[in-house]
Amino acid sequence: MRFRALVAVVGVLLAAMTVNALAASQVKSVRLWRAPDNTRLVFDLSGPVQHSVFTLTAPDRLVIDINGATLAAPLKVSTANTPITAMRSAQRTPTDLRVVIDLKKTVTPKSFVLAPNAQYGNRLVVDLFDNAADANPPPAPPSPPSVATVPAVPVSTSQPQVKLPPLPPAPAGKRDIIVVIDAGHGGEDPGASGSRGQHEKDVVLAIARELQRQVNAMKGYRAELTRTGDYFIPLRGRTEIARKKGADLFVSIHADAAPSTAAFGASVFALSDRGATSETARWLADSENRSDLIGGAGNVSLDDKDKMLAGVLLDLSMTASLTSSLNVGQKVLSNIGRVTSLHKQRVEQAGFMVLKSPDIPSILVETGFISNANEASKLASASHQQALARSISAGVRQFFQQNPPPGTYIAWLRDSGKIAQGPRDHRVQPGDTLAMLAVRFQVSAATLRSANNLKTDELKVGQVLTIPGTELAAQ
Repeated sequence: MRFRALVAVVGVLLAAMTVNALAASQVKSVRLWRAPDNTRLVFDLSGPVQHSVFTLTAPDRLVIDINGATLAAPLKVSTANTPITAMRSAQRTPTDLRVVIDLKKTVTPKSFVLAPNAQYGNRLVVDLFDNAADANPPPAPPSPPSVATVPAVPVSTSQPQVKLPPLPPAPAGKRDIIVVIDAGHGGEDPGASGSRGQHEKDVVLAIARELQRQVNAMKGYRAELTRTGDYFIPLRGRTEIARKKGADLFVSIHADAAPSTAAFGASVFALSDRGATSETARWLADSENRSDLIGGAGNVSLDDKDKMLAGVLLDLSMTASLTSSLNVGQKVLSNIGRVTSLHKQRVEQAGFMVLKSPDIPSILVETGFISNANEASKLASASHQQALARSISAGVRQFFQQNPPPGTYIAWLRDSGKIAQGPRDHRVQPGDTLAMLAVRFQVSAATLRSANNLKTDELKVGQVLTIPGTELAAQ
């Protein structure tokens, strides 16, 4: 009898310990970000939890059961411009919390938990994806640029096929060169932080927007952003956006950080050879990627190619893209070196995920060290952001004037001899006026003002001006 009583007591104690362990986690707060096609909720937790998610209709609701948690504070968050109308919660049991989200329309939920990292503790992430019928997707973009012409090769049926959808037809006319600009981080991922509370995600979005403005001001170019606000996009999702937009170039903007606050200078990265090799292998091996487009190799579809030939085509495309990436990267780096200090004098190479498109030349620009107080202050200033954007756009333009994609307005200008001079710098000399420089370089004074963000025509001796590339008038 005493043994049974002892077992019962131990059982009660173990049950109590289990309850206490489950009740140890608290939902401390909730954060929300709105992206173009989804809304992300992040619940900050004091410890690990288990959860389940399900939807209800009439009216539309999302129910989140968080097991092993209690609510530490009211869940207050602004739901403007989201499908959420209200959020309420109730403690179903001492250790089970239920959160009910009232919705304006149906959504498709996806949820997962994240372990603690250097910035955050445990988190429960719930993504609410807009239904396809409500998304209003943009029209299909033009096909990515070709990098080589590959002769037809007999198809072997003895090897597994890499299934990819056929590429869209080549666009007619003189299309714009498309530059996709990626502002790093976003949403619950702030990136690096400065000593005065600056966040990388905010600084790089400001630079990306300014770069977009400057690129769009150049005839024959169109700039698109991967993110237009403060929300998170997965790394591979960024390159998928670039591919859907038919990018001729992908530019990812970041701000560096280092343990030493003395580190300084801007850098430009392209993909490493090892990263290129591993990515080619991943594209061939990962069935998930077989639904993606490959724009290289003369717009050759990989639908009907065996694995060996597909590997050759991918390798050709990756090699061509990497060569172009290093080329445009060096031009951008040289221009950046005219407006700020450089961390390294040559384009560096690394296996960054956002650089791994086999069909799109891609560079990553580290605009400076936000961990350096002096550089963080500069990065937060509008004038320095404009100067950085101007140097990047100048490098991009120099590259494409030498290497315009076929079928573009810039290719037509080059082939018909209408490009007279690429962009370059001019240091103001005594006696120089804006009007005189406009005549000398065959550009309008208004163009000079716009290219250099001048509010007046007053110039200072020693001031460095960007002289845009000139185009001869059509015959």
